[in-house]
Amino acid sequence: MAENGDAAEEYLFKVVLIGDSAVGKSNLLSRFARNEFDSNSKATIGVEFQTQVVEIDGKEVKAQIWDTAGQERFRAVTSAYYRGAVGALVVYDISRRGTFDGIKRWLEELTTQNDSTVARMLVGNKCDLENIREVSTEEGKNLAEEEGLFFMETSALDSTNVQTAFEIVIREIYNNISRKTLNSDSYKAELSVNRVSLVNGAGSKQGLSCCAR
Repeated sequence: MAENGDAAEEYLFKVVLIGDSAVGKSNLLSRFARNEFDSNSKATIGVEFQTQVVEIDGKEVKAQIWDTAGQERFRAVTSAYYRGAVGALVVYDISRRGTFDGIKRWLEELTTQNDSTVARMLVGNKCDLENIREVSTEEGKNLAEEEGLFFMETSALDSTNVQTAFEIVIREIYNNISRKTLNSDSYKAELSVNRVSLVNGAGSKQGLSCCAR
């Protein structure tokens, strides 16, 4: 989005991480944003987000990535944060089949809560736990193909494919927006509304934390 004719275009994309509790969403985010991993990571209370800058085709893209709590008791809180999302990583734990079985429910919720075009990736996290794997790579690929998703297996612990997964989603968002005639006044207005909503939301929600880099 350009401030004026001479200013460089700036893009701010909202991406949500969704999936059951303890699949590693927070550690995927911290690995991508800060290259950190917390082996004692606790369940996320409410919602937090971090901002990461990625360069695509010579343009600066800011991805505001939201970590939404997966526990059922928080779903009423996190559902509001789907609004304005243009990307989603839908995460399961390859060592816990129940988290994979719940993916379709998360996809349905994403569709229900968001009427925008969303770049979606299915992420099989904790691929370092190969010795106790309960969900095969083939099963993940098949589900992704069935639902029209990108697919990747990752490990927040050893960094496998984490950067790549986020960057694929962010690039797809960029491509989607390019296809929606980025320079149209109506779409720029839509981006402006989303941006204002994100900023205001960050300031008004108790317990929300933002770590920008």
